[in-house]
Formats: sequence, C-alpha cells, structure tokens
Amino acid sequence: MKLTVLGCSGSLPGPDSPAAGYLVESDGYRVVLDLGNGALGALQRYVAPRDIDAVVLSHLHADHCLDMTSLMVALRYGPDRPQARIPVIGPNDTEQRITAAWDADTADLRLRELFDFQLPVSGNLGPFKVEFAPMNHPVPTFAVRMTLGGRSLVYSGDTGECDALVRLAEGADTLLAEATLGPRDPYVPNLHMTGAQAGQHAARAGVQRLIVTHIPPWRSRDAAAAEAAATFDGVVVAASPGAEFEI
Repeated sequence: MKLTVLGCSGSLPGPDSPAAGYLVESDGYRVVLDLGNGALGALQRYVAPRDIDAVVLSHLHADHCLDMTSLMVALRYGPDRPQARIPVIGPNDTEQRITAAWDADTADLRLRELFDFQLPVSGNLGPFKVEFAPMNHPVPTFAVRMTLGGRSLVYSGDTGECDALVRLAEGADTLLAEATLGPRDPYVPNLHMTGAQAGQHAARAGVQRLIVTHIPPWRSRDAAAAEAAATFDGVVVAASPGAEFEI
C-alpha cells in the first residue's frame, strides 16, 4: 500500500502544511484518513473528490474533520458526482458534527445523499482489513490498523499514552503516530503524546518504522523525530506535506 501525507500540522494548519490528512492507496482503491483544515486542497493533487472510495475520521476535532464540509461542496457542485455514496467511518455523532459545521438546518439530507455514515467496526474496507481501537483523548477517538498482503499501517489519530495503541500496532510495518508535545510542554494525561512517548509506543509494539506527525507549527518536526529516535531503535522519520511511503 502507499501512504501520502496530505497534511501533518498539529491542532491547526501551519504555514507550510494543512492539518491532518492522509491518503492510503492500493490497486486503485483510495482511503482518506482524516480530512482536517486545508487537507482537501492537497488531496486534489492526487485524486478527484468523486474518486475517493472511503473516508475514515479518527475523531471530530476540527483539525481532523472540518474539510468534510468542503468535500461536500466539491461533490455536490463540482462537475462530476460519485457513482455511489462514499462510506464515512467515524464516531457515533459524525453526521451531526459535519451537519452543524455546514448548516444545521439544511445539511442533513444533503449529507446522506453523498455519504454513507458508518461506525468504526473492524472488518474489510475495499482490499484492506481494518481494525479499530479507542484512544485516550477528550472526545471519542479511534486508531486504525490497515492490513493488506501481510503489510500493516497503524494510524494513532490523537491520543495520550495508551496501551491500546501498543496492542493495535503490535508487529506493524509502519506506525503513523502523533507527537504533539515537546519535552518542556506541560503534560496533560489523555490528551497528546511527546516524541519520546511516541517512540516508546513504537518500541513496545515492535514496529519497523515510526512516522511522527501532528506537530504544531511552533514545534520542529526534526526535533520531534529526534526525540522519538531516542526511545525507539527502528526507523524514525517526521511526516511532511507531500511525503510518500511504500508499506
């Protein structure tokens, strides 16, 4: 499978990156993991909105889901409609959250015409086997593991330290994990991880490669990767806009 970073800025778009958004592809099947502020613009470099096969939203904070409203505009008013409703997998109130962000009085029927809202249930998604696990974050948040042909990618979404992430990522080829906090930032449990904590989770899970992401604009991506490398002996890289990874 191929992973393309659409946006990796943490908590808000940065001067050189949209907020969270990732494209996972295999054999022409395209899954978007999160669609935060600005990520749809980057997505259109790689795929037309009508050709998205599924969207997985880890949680409903704006920096992970707000461009769903822009996707709705592209699908409804753009030159081509999707051939079928696009599955949107997310927490229980995903439809209500996107409806409120667009227009609470009129958006619900329009959304249902375009999107098939589903809960995160482990099973098959196109060619992928998908597994979900709840994370430690102030709102319902899920990490996802995508497996194809014996190769696995795990995306943490947002989370503080979390044993469930270690279990989900056990033996994965690549862990795409948030590393929002710096070593001098006040630590709030069940909110975000530091680079060192992301590295510790990768080491405990025995993954081959760690990609740290969700770095706020005021933090250095390279510094976050260096912090992770201090606690994880495998390959560590920092996500950057447009970066592509074969898994």
